[in-house]
Amino acid sequence: MKLEQQAPASGGAVHLLLGNHEVMNLVGDLRYVARGEYAAFADEEDAEERARWFEHFRAANAGAADDETLRADFENKAPPGFFAHRRAFRADGYYGQWLLEKPLLVVIDGTAFVHGGLSPMVADLGLQGVNERLRFELGAYLQAVSLLNDAGILSPVENTNYHAELLKGLESGADQPPEVKEAIETIIELDDSELQGPDGPLWYRGNVACSALTEIDKLDSVFAAIGARRVVIGHTPTVTRRVLQRLDGRVIEIDTGMLAAAYKGSGNALVIAGDSLTVVNESGTMAGGPEPHPRSVGLGAVTLTADELAAALAQGEVRSKAVDATGRTIVTLATKAGDLTALFTKKPRSKGFVPEVAAYRLDQLLSLGMVPVTILRELNGESGSLQLLAAGSTNESQRAAGRLGGGAWCPLDDQWDAMYVFDVLIYNPGRSQRDIIYSPESWQLMLTGHQDAFGTKKSRPPWSVAIELQMGDAWLQALQSLDDAILESELGDVLDKRRLAALAGRRDDLLVRKK
Repeated sequence: MKLEQQAPASGGAVHLLLGNHEVMNLVGDLRYVARGEYAAFADEEDAEERARWFEHFRAANAGAADDETLRADFENKAPPGFFAHRRAFRADGYYGQWLLEKPLLVVIDGTAFVHGGLSPMVADLGLQGVNERLRFELGAYLQAVSLLNDAGILSPVENTNYHAELLKGLESGADQPPEVKEAIETIIELDDSELQGPDGPLWYRGNVACSALTEIDKLDSVFAAIGARRVVIGHTPTVTRRVLQRLDGRVIEIDTGMLAAAYKGSGNALVIAGDSLTVVNESGTMAGGPEPHPRSVGLGAVTLTADELAAALAQGEVRSKAVDATGRTIVTLATKAGDLTALFTKKPRSKGFVPEVAAYRLDQLLSLGMVPVTILRELNGESGSLQLLAAGSTNESQRAAGRLGGGAWCPLDDQWDAMYVFDVLIYNPGRSQRDIIYSPESWQLMLTGHQDAFGTKKSRPPWSVAIELQMGDAWLQALQSLDDAILESELGDVLDKRRLAALAGRRDDLLVRKK
């Protein structure tokens, strides 16, 4: 707030953007507020106000417990300073008024700045629509909550996620004043605002997590709608805790985990001067430009590059080798980067055919980013492939049974669309749910089990005929780059000539269909 006033005197300006944590504080989603933050407001808290809200809390929980237990629960949910904090973030509060003036998205000299990311929703709404409509909805929601707080109908102690549910029973109450009815209707209506959705600018992670083959086309459409050529985002801590860039420089990731206690990172500033991008660390060290986003399929907490991981799989000492309940051979390797778990698949009898390695190399050529790092390796005299197996992964059968994955960083539909195109290209006759696995942290889809793929037919697999493949310009360019010479050079030792020819035929068929 001070810098905003000081900057013009030095010829500058401050553009503060709303992020998910600002909006969470405004609406009352207080999951991440530290007790120390409430304590900073303790001197501003009114004892009478606190006593009044305890009576409200006791009445709402009548019969649930004795007074002593209720008091302890209340003090835990609303520690000293809580109510002064909530007043400061009301629509008419000191911080609330200031924050409600701030945009969610700005574009400066062709660079867009947004907290979470740019989803297709932004292309639909446009720059003005994002900042006006979504911010209007936020202000209307806050004003409605404030009115119901003042009326004693909603308590600041209540979690905002339950506001709509709590109010639905009161929506049609005949004895409610018109302004109260309107506030109730507003909260129920805006409970599903796009602002707070996974595709909203506060929460969207697709710019970081989705394959280039699906995300580039979407992002370019957003850029055309808002007049930008690249976007700078926060929200998702970078895996290396350094400023990163991906999608040919379209996306710059600057959340470097500066909350060191939680993320073990440091603060970094991105300096944009014309076409030059440099990074300055909080220590004052110049760190060059943004680094390439590493290929992270199956890596989890491991920060090795794909080449480093391939070397680790090739050189790692085998600690254990066992067959799991599904018949897969699981290998544990001791490497310089720590223990790694990998899946060993025996080489088929066909000469010059190693399908798991072929799938990985083709994935790399396409920049698909779905097949974990896979190498040729011999174990105990058996030739085959060794593929990284993500720790703690879950398969599609488990995901579907638990109805999980709603918070996927890259929407599951987008990931499955890319998988379908890839499986048509490699003529995968059928992919079992066991071979579709996910990282539970991000729900990144990882593809394994290609032992039946790379058939010699040049047509589409029967299962795919009824599916409309989703292929944008990025897919077209990627397929066009797979000329026969490249296929022979990169895959000639793991696919025989008949399979290479069939792969080239399916490539051509997809290109014709795309056109």
